[in-house]
This record gives sequence, C-alpha cells and structure tokens, in this order.
Amino acid sequence: MSDQPYHAPVEPTPGSLPTSYWPGLEDHEHSRWYTERFRAMAREGEDLEGESRLVDTLAPRRARLLDAGCGPGRHGGHLARLGHRVVGVDIDPLLIEAAREDHPDATWLVGDLTILDLAAQGEGELFDGVLVAGNVMDFIGEGHRPEAVSRLAAHVRPAGFLVVGCRVGRGFTPGDLDAALPGTGLVLEQRFASWDLRPFHPHSAFCVSILRAGDGSGGR
Repeated sequence: MSDQPYHAPVEPTPGSLPTSYWPGLEDHEHSRWYTERFRAMAREGEDLEGESRLVDTLAPRRARLLDAGCGPGRHGGHLARLGHRVVGVDIDPLLIEAAREDHPDATWLVGDLTILDLAAQGEGELFDGVLVAGNVMDFIGEGHRPEAVSRLAAHVRPAGFLVVGCRVGRGFTPGDLDAALPGTGLVLEQRFASWDLRPFHPHSAFCVSILRAGDGSGGR
C-alpha cells in the first residue's frame, strides 16, 4: 500500500453497476476509509445522530425501522440502542460487515434499493418507518432513483412514514422526489431544511421530506 494518505472521492461515481454510483463497489479502500472516518468521528464525540433522533421522534416505541442505504450503521445502530427493531440495508458488503461488527443489536443485509425485496431475505414484516439519510439517493444510478422510491414505499406499513434527505440544487432533489411519488401510496406530510427541523424555503441547500403512507381506510 502507498505511504501517501488516501484521498476518497466525495461525489457519486458511476461504475460497472448501473443502479449504483457508490465508489466503494469499485474501490474497496474507499469503503474502509469511509468506515474508519465515521468511527473516528464517533470516538471524538461528534454528533452523528441527528437523523436518527428525528426518526425516533416520529416512530412509536419499539418500532420496526428500516435504515435504507445504512452504510456502516451509525443511524440504525443508534435506533437499535433506543429499543427499536432495526433492519439496515446497503449495497456495499464491506459496509454491512462493519455495521454487523459495530452494531450487533440490529439486522444488517446486503441489498440494492432499486430492487429491494426484504421478504425474500426473511424480513417480510412491513416497517413503521424508513430512513433514507444524507445523500443516499445521489448514490443510486440516476435512471433508477424512482424505482428505489417505489421499492421503499412497498416496505412501509399503512400509516407508516418514509423520511428522505437530499440536496436541493443538484443530484436527487425535492422535485425529483415529488415526481417519483405518484403510484407509491405516499404523500408529502412535511418538509424541512435540516434534520433538526429548520424551516424549508426556496433557497435552502438541503431538504428533509417526511412522507406518509395511507392508513388503508381510504383516507390519509
């Protein structure tokens, strides 16, 4: 290995798999760097739990929750420690390996969000809530992002929620999310500019959208 410090790409990088722009699939050193980066931040006491705190607020106690695009598991791991029943899914086996090592109280599975079928992996029970944190949607192949929204929606129980974070000016945007919603059974309930619920406005740089599934009674 080179003595030079590893410089990781920080943007989605198209590779050989059309449904994923995650650079770790082509460069395993990237996945190791990514895992150690967040382990170091946790040791230094940085706040890495803003996303999971919001999900905990939205969810009933001991909820069944899906951490979609979970990476090395920091959000799902926190939610599991709070007593929730957590399943995390990521396309990168190295990140799932790290999640299993660091957060053994949750279930961690390798999977592609664009074709997600957790029943086929032994997790057939629907979820009270689903978290899509950070810029997870940006790392899905551009033409496949609506498929991911549809597959995630299919895993939400009636009256459950899906929380999606995304940038506003580039990549997968709130407008892209809105365009993907018809036919999913989800409707936009709230939209904020941050995970701590700052008001969203047209000039916000980031967006957190809270979507709600119908309750099965014909109403919302």
